[in-house]
Amino acid sequence: MESADGHKGREGGSLRRSPLDVLMNQIRRKRSAADRKPLGRFLSWSSDRTGISEDTETESREEKGQSSGVSGVSGVSEGTESGRDVGWGRVCVFLQRLGKKADSRSLSLAHCDLTATDLLELATLLQFLPRLEELDVSWNELLGGCLRAWTSHLQNVGGVRKLRLCSCRLNDEDVTALGEVLSGLPLLEILDLSWNSGVGGALQNLQGNLQPSLRELHLVACQLTAADAAALGGLVSSLPSLCVLDVSCNPQLAQGGDGGGGFMELASSLSRATSLTTLRLQACGLTEDGLDALSGSLHCLPSVRELDLSCNKSISGGLNRLTPYLAHLTHLENLDFHSCSLTQADLEALIQVLPSLIALTELDISSNKEAGGVVHSLVSALPLMKMRRLPLNSCSLNQESFTAFALAVPYLHSVDVSWSKVVGGHLALLLDALQPSVVLELRLSSCELSTEDLAHLAAVCRRGCLSSLRVLDLSYNGSAGDEGWSALFAAGGLGSLEEVDLSLRPSTSASCSAWLPALLCALPRLPALTRLALQRWSMSSQERQQLNHSLRKRSVLLEWDPPSTDVMSSFKGTNQEGLEESQSEE
Repeated sequence: MESADGHKGREGGSLRRSPLDVLMNQIRRKRSAADRKPLGRFLSWSSDRTGISEDTETESREEKGQSSGVSGVSGVSEGTESGRDVGWGRVCVFLQRLGKKADSRSLSLAHCDLTATDLLELATLLQFLPRLEELDVSWNELLGGCLRAWTSHLQNVGGVRKLRLCSCRLNDEDVTALGEVLSGLPLLEILDLSWNSGVGGALQNLQGNLQPSLRELHLVACQLTAADAAALGGLVSSLPSLCVLDVSCNPQLAQGGDGGGGFMELASSLSRATSLTTLRLQACGLTEDGLDALSGSLHCLPSVRELDLSCNKSISGGLNRLTPYLAHLTHLENLDFHSCSLTQADLEALIQVLPSLIALTELDISSNKEAGGVVHSLVSALPLMKMRRLPLNSCSLNQESFTAFALAVPYLHSVDVSWSKVVGGHLALLLDALQPSVVLELRLSSCELSTEDLAHLAAVCRRGCLSSLRVLDLSYNGSAGDEGWSALFAAGGLGSLEEVDLSLRPSTSASCSAWLPALLCALPRLPALTRLALQRWSMSSQERQQLNHSLRKRSVLLEWDPPSTDVMSSFKGTNQEGLEESQSEE
C-alpha cells in the first residue's frame, strides 16, 4: 500500500500536468536523440514562460549527457545562440522604445533625446551587435560628460566602419575616453565629431589612436584652435587612406601668433595625404599667409576633387598666391570661393587658371560683389559643356553680365541668380536659354519679377522644359501680380517639383485669394512635393481649410503664418492627417 505522500507526489508529477505536457512527452519518446535537440532547446527556453514542467528539461539534459563529445559541443553552441536570441530581443525592445527599427548592421539613434541612463543601457547591448558597421548617436546633447561608460564597451563592436557623435556636447574628458578606444576599431572609415565645441583644445587626445583605415574625418564647428591645427597635422600624417577632411566653421583654426603656425603645420602635412579627394576649409580664418602654406601642398594632391575655401574674407586681395598652384589639381570638380570678398584682381587671377581645370563642373563665386563685372570673361574661360553649377546670386549682375551668363545656362543643372534686380523684366532671356529636362534647381529669390516674367515662366512649363525641376524658389517677389501666379500654377509641367518657396519679404503681406484656387488645382499634379512655403501670404479660414484638405495625408512641410499672429511670425508643421485638425480649428 502506497503512502499518502507517494500518491501526492505522483499527482504533482504527472496527474496535474497540462495536456500539452503529456502530448509533448509522448512526442519526445518517439523522437530519436538527434531529433530531440531543437525541441529540448525550445522547451528549455520557454519553460519559465509557459508553465511547462521541468521534467522535459531534465530529460533533455540526460540525453545530452549520454550523447558524444561532439554533441556536447553542439549543446554549448545552442546555449550561446539562445543567449544571443535573448540579447537581440533586448536590443529590439530598446530600439522600439525609441521609435527605431532594429538592424544588426546599422544603429542610428540621432535626435532621440538620449539620456545618460539610455547610454548606459546601450553600452550593455553592444555585445549583442557583433556585426554592427554603422553607429550614429548624433544630436543627443545630454550625452556630454558621460561618454566613458559607453566607450568602454565599444570593443564589442570592433567591426564598426562609421561612427558619428555630432552635437553631443562632448567635453575634453569625452574626447579622451574616445581616443583611448579608437585603437580597438581597426576597420573605422568615417569619424564625425562635428558640432562639439569641447573637441577644441582636446584634439591631441586622438593622436596615435586613429587607425590607418580612416577615410573621412569631420570636425565641423568644433572651436578648433591653432594648437588643434598642429595636432590635426599630426593626425593627417598618420592617415594614408584619408579621402575627406572637413574642418569648416572653425574661425580660429588658421589664427594665432607667428602667422598661424599651427595651420602651417597642418598645411604642410597635407602633402602626405596623397589620397585626399575632398578638403573643406570654409570659415577657418584663412589669411594670405595661410594661402601660401596651402599652395605648397597642392602639387602633392592630384586626387583632390573638391576644394572649399569659402567664407574666408581675409584672403581678399591675395588669391593670386594660390591660383597658380590650382593647375596641379587636374581632377578638381568643385571649387568654392563664395563670400570671400574677392576683388576684381582676385577674380582675374582665378579666371587665368580656369582653362587648366578641365574637370571642373561646379564653381561657386556667389556673394562676391565684384563678380558681376567679370562674368563674360568667366564664362569664356570655363569648360561650359561640363559645367553643372555656377551660382551668381548676390553678385551685382548688370545687363551685360546677365546676358553673358545666359550662355552657360543650357548646361547647368542649377541656376541661381537670386538677389539680382536686373532679372526683373528680363527673365525671358534666361528661360529661353534653358534646355528641356536639364535644370533641377531654379532660384530667383528677390529678383523683382514682374507679372510678364511669371507668364513667360508658365509658358516654359507648358512646353515641358522644366519637367525635371525639383526646386523652385520665387520668394521675395511681391512685385508680380496675381495673374502671373495664377498662370504659373495653371500651366502644369512641374511633376517632379519637390520644393517651392513663394514667401514674401518679412516686412510685407498680401492676399493670395486670387491665385490660391489655381494652386489648389495644381497640387494633385505635384506628387513629389515635400515643401511649400507661403509665408506672409494671408488667407481666410475657409481657404486655410481648403489648403489643408488638398494636402490631406501628404507629408508636405507647409510653411505659413498662423492667422492669430502678426506678419513677422511664421509657422512650420508637417501637414499630415494628425495636424490637419488642429490647424483647421485655428
